[in-house]
Amino acid sequence: MQALDVEGLRAWIGRQAVDEDVVTATPARALAATLGLARTFDTGDALPPPWHWQYFLTMSPIDDVGPDGHPKRGGFLPPVPLPRRMWAGSRMEFFTPLAIGDAIRRESTISDVTVKAGRTGTLVFVKVRHAISGPRGRALVDEHDIVYRDLPRTGDAPPAPRAAPSQAPWRREIRPDPVLLFRYSALTYNSHRIHYDHPYVTSVEGYPGLIVHGPLLATLLLDLLLRERPGARVTHFSFRAVKPVFDVAPFFVCGAPAPDDRDAALWIADAGGSLCMEATARLAGGVQA
Repeated sequence: MQALDVEGLRAWIGRQAVDEDVVTATPARALAATLGLARTFDTGDALPPPWHWQYFLTMSPIDDVGPDGHPKRGGFLPPVPLPRRMWAGSRMEFFTPLAIGDAIRRESTISDVTVKAGRTGTLVFVKVRHAISGPRGRALVDEHDIVYRDLPRTGDAPPAPRAAPSQAPWRREIRPDPVLLFRYSALTYNSHRIHYDHPYVTSVEGYPGLIVHGPLLATLLLDLLLRERPGARVTHFSFRAVKPVFDVAPFFVCGAPAPDDRDAALWIADAGGSLCMEATARLAGGVQA
């Protein structure tokens, strides 16, 4: 690995990009089918959160794609010379729902780049703030945390897992398979090979199986909340990835209303009871339907 040019990477702070798109019905219908939801979308229908991830897709020319399936380093994101990249979490605030037929605009800003020494080596954190607006004004702000790290060294022990909460009033079992992961990759134009290429993810990256997308897990968490509280409006949502989820066993999408009746705790647990993702959500008027 080449030496990190920390000041060079931090020079990306403040870099901006603007994209425009239209909230068409087909991606929403396709995601509903992928999540097993019996609903259609027509012009004027509200888009559930965080389904804005189906739009503003990065469509790099095939010659600009790296060996792992990600776009080559550089461009809008800083050229971090570490092989593994992960969407570690997000913080979102929702103002006005997006609707099918809306022309939308996204203003993206690199708000921070930090380098830290982790247990298994150097970590680079890139914070990206996305502000999305539509015909009714400001729609949402979505701040991403992206982490880059090196491949594990031979003999490195994985971190000790954290136990997920044992009590889950809301709980849904998901059995991931290559079809689900392929469909979500296609819907988000995500060609990262860890999600669909079993020989690559096991022999090159050293994982035990295909990795379930972090954004898919986060989408399933809010889907669970809205199944339990249909018609509710989410105003805030944040999540943090804790442990990868693989396609080798079922996992569980879980949640519980908080005592203050305004928030909900949400989490992903694997088949062994380990915590894989933790999240919180706030609903307008509380968590009651």
